[in-house]
Amino acid sequence: MSRSLRIDGDIMAMQPRLDRRFSVCDRASIASRPSNFDPSFRCGGSSDDEKLGGESPSTDIFSPMSYVYGAPQYLEERERSSLRSNSRYCLVASKQMVGIFLTIWVRSEIRGDVKNLKVSCVGRGLMGYLGNKGSISISMSFHRTSFCFICSHLTSGQKEGDELRRNSDVMEILRKTRFPRVHRVCDEKSPETILDHDRIIWLGDLNYRIALSYQSAKALVEMHNWRALLEKDQLRIERRCGRVFEGWKEGRIFFPPTYKYSNNSDRYAGDDTHRKEKRRTPAWCDRILWCGRGLTQLAYLHGESRFSDHRPVYSIFTAEVEITNHNQITNMGCSSSRIEVEELLPYSHGFTEFSFY
Repeated sequence: MSRSLRIDGDIMAMQPRLDRRFSVCDRASIASRPSNFDPSFRCGGSSDDEKLGGESPSTDIFSPMSYVYGAPQYLEERERSSLRSNSRYCLVASKQMVGIFLTIWVRSEIRGDVKNLKVSCVGRGLMGYLGNKGSISISMSFHRTSFCFICSHLTSGQKEGDELRRNSDVMEILRKTRFPRVHRVCDEKSPETILDHDRIIWLGDLNYRIALSYQSAKALVEMHNWRALLEKDQLRIERRCGRVFEGWKEGRIFFPPTYKYSNNSDRYAGDDTHRKEKRRTPAWCDRILWCGRGLTQLAYLHGESRFSDHRPVYSIFTAEVEITNHNQITNMGCSSSRIEVEELLPYSHGFTEFSFY
């Protein structure tokens, strides 16, 4: 399972490090404690001090060898506590770029089958380089199936035409995200781009809005008329027209728009805004999409955490995985066996009251 965390203000946020290359990424953590990382493993990559080729200095590629560092302190403390309690899950990778944060956890007993961890960042913020907008992508393989998880924060704004800038962000992320090839086993998969992977999940603050006035959208929200709202949802419109995320899937939405809420409140911010001030129309800014065969979505819901002006969303999937057994390959997609993706977070009274932390 993957989870995205959008951090506003200074809470848990690491400030961007700007060097002479306008680096936008903090160091990635690709590890588990204890680690079964193969010290003989080598793949391409570069450090912050090396000059990267390519069109954008905001796209950094990190190899496990050059970026095996400790996770942020709060993650280290949590994992030490988890180890003491013999947790069923362990952290295998985490990455932060300004307010974008992506972390991958797996069940402890399958950690040894998760390999080829790679991280790539694309900045799409100020001047098209800085990391206040952009994406973090983590590539990994589980047995013989490759996975890619992308967490992004796209261009904001609700003016007409802003959705085209978000489309451009998506296309640039797909174009510029690159993972170094792994040269180990001749038949081992080593995807270099996002779309080269077998199973792909894209999540985050995509920032697509609803093309209605505040009053009209709020009235439909109060009626729980999600169908009418979705007819004006920019992401649905752009996908239907083939301008973005062509071939991708998104689950059906049966929850209220996730943006914009007043601080520590269940009220939309527009309710507390003076009539002459600009009101943010409620919108499903926070989304989860997937691409590739072998992924089945079991749930697509939102949480009730009030730490942000957004409401978090989460999804549960099952994933079919190709495995190698005694030199024979079994395609689990052709059998009834599947790897179940389990929910890690505590909840009560049903899925809708999950607590994100």
